[in-house]
Amino acid sequence: MADDVRTLNVIDRNGALHTVEGLDGWRVMEIIRDQGLPIKAECGGACACATCHVYVDEAWLGKLVPPTDEEVERLDDAFEVTGASRLSCQILMREDFDGLTVTLAPGSEP
Repeated sequence: MADDVRTLNVIDRNGALHTVEGLDGWRVMEIIRDQGLPIKAECGGACACATCHVYVDEAWLGKLVPPTDEEVERLDDAFEVTGASRLSCQILMREDFDGLTVTLAPGSEP
């Protein structure tokens, strides 16, 4: 595996686990979408909708960069928001996120 390729674990709305690869610097939303997994991501990563809403696995929550005010506001438009809710377009893959696990949230499916 190349030095800048990371593993991302995605649990779909049916509970199936998909382990995919993505490059450092790519948005988690882009990795999910480009691997053909079902995610709306209507705005394409502009933080202008909430259709890439995911739940971040508890073990990873403290490792992520905190959400911006804009992301928090946008999450107000999402369904079933919890303390683990994030917009996957706002999470950029990097070395220490190798193995990150997210679950697609209600409203994210196309």
